[in-house]
Amino acid sequence: MADQVFTDEEKAAMRERAREAREFKKLSGEEQVQRKIAEMDAHDQKLAQRIHELVLGVSDKITTRTWYGMPAYYVNDKVICFYQSASKFKVRYSTFGFQEAANLDDGTFWPTSYALTELSPAVEAQIVSLVKQAITV
Repeated sequence: MADQVFTDEEKAAMRERAREAREFKKLSGEEQVQRKIAEMDAHDQKLAQRIHELVLGVSDKITTRTWYGMPAYYVNDKVICFYQSASKFKVRYSTFGFQEAANLDDGTFWPTSYALTELSPAVEAQIVSLVKQAITV
């Protein structure tokens, strides 16, 4: 439909956010994230679980809970970064992204999200480095 404002996937994400507001608020942040990871396909689960370990290993200041149906990582109750599975929007790669609270500023132009298909030691090191930079004040 040419005049459709939101895709079916975007509408599903909004419904998921409403469901989280109702149901997930009773769960701890860790329980929320583990439930979302368990709902992912096997490949996304593997990526999400490893990213979860990497991000939480950076600092004990980082907490977690879902954000629009995605595992997200917070400092001082502000989203710093998140993992979006490829299957969520039926795309060919997952996304590891950062929000405005992340301290990644580099002049007037810098990346805020990264396409991800596989994790390697080099990619894992880059994720850890970016998260450390993101939470540095």
